[in-house]
Amino acid sequence: MLLALVMVSVNLRPAITTVAGVMGQVPGVFGVDPTLLPLLGTLPVLAFGVSGPMGPWLARRFGTGRAVAVALLVLAAALVVRATVPALLLPGTFLAGSAIMTASVLVPQIVKANRGTGWWTGLCTMGFGLGAALGAGLVQPLEQAFGGNLPSALAVWAVPALMGAFLIHRSGGRPTTAPTTAGTITPGTITPGSTTAGSATAEEVTPLRKQRTAWAVTAFFGLQAMLYFAITSWLAVYLVSRGLSPADSAALLAWFSLAGLPASLLAPVLASRPAILRILAPGLGMTVALALLGVLAAPAELQFTAVGILGVVQSAGFGLAMALVVIRSAGPQSAGRLSAMSQGLGFALASLGPLLAGMLHAMTGGWEVTFWVLAAEAVVLAGAGFLAIRGPLVSVESAEISQQDAVKPSPVR
Repeated sequence: MLLALVMVSVNLRPAITTVAGVMGQVPGVFGVDPTLLPLLGTLPVLAFGVSGPMGPWLARRFGTGRAVAVALLVLAAALVVRATVPALLLPGTFLAGSAIMTASVLVPQIVKANRGTGWWTGLCTMGFGLGAALGAGLVQPLEQAFGGNLPSALAVWAVPALMGAFLIHRSGGRPTTAPTTAGTITPGTITPGSTTAGSATAEEVTPLRKQRTAWAVTAFFGLQAMLYFAITSWLAVYLVSRGLSPADSAALLAWFSLAGLPASLLAPVLASRPAILRILAPGLGMTVALALLGVLAAPAELQFTAVGILGVVQSAGFGLAMALVVIRSAGPQSAGRLSAMSQGLGFALASLGPLLAGMLHAMTGGWEVTFWVLAAEAVVLAGAGFLAIRGPLVSVESAEISQQDAVKPSPVR
């Protein structure tokens, strides 16, 4: 199951980063109007924002494993269609983003159902970053290997998607229901005043939209994603303005992703320890703020170090966001619903990051205001992290069991 989840995670970013890595070639190869390139970059994030509820809906009908397998099959089809039919490049990209989101929201639910530790979440979040780096780094070598055929270099990523679909279908079925107490399935959770998952309390039957912990986790996820997309969209442009060559700036952008891989693995592991989580959740936002100001202040010769530090703390934020979905939910169904809410609304918020950063740069003619505003957002992220670990567990288990006449689905194998 863990191997299947890591394989799924690796498949959830190349559809985006492969196109980003060859964006300059897209108009000539696919006949796309250059003015539509910003839309091509925005479509996957918009798809993330609108397709979040699809994952839990499919999981209730087919089981989590089959739902993720279906999403990866759709992803594979979208990758092939958009690469081979130029007129479907934009619709295919949106469909690929929707499939990615459908699978992504179910990863925490499967981790929760299998009593996965922080290492499970860490390996999955590292898979996201590894997939992003592989997509960006291999698309041009693959294009050369295919004799300069860019569509083939983009379509070949359907193969690992099919492999992931096979593995998760063989490994996973329906999620288990929640145990009688939340503490038995959430080791290391900080739960002052939280309720048990088996008791019919008011907190458990409260709709998800009225649970303050759910909104705090959603805010944390959305703010860290907003920072990530703003940074990755404009970091290379900023570095060029500081005197670095375009090639060096692109290399530092790749370094930003690679430097963060260990942090994305370790952050969920550390978050499973209550004493560390109390510091990590609010402290990470403050660290991101300082790292952003470090990149702004560092001279060109120190940008390698400054960008590496920013990559570490930014990736740790994503790992912690995924861990909070698991840690702060009472059971598998709650984790799935919270994952859909936090990622759906979070990525919708994140889509504004590149736009706002670009607007601030255009309005001021420089980067100082942009970086200070992003640092201020990171401080708000720290506040969201503080609130996310202080409230009661997010729980929809009792309401769902009641609606299903308390019939237990078969456990995940």
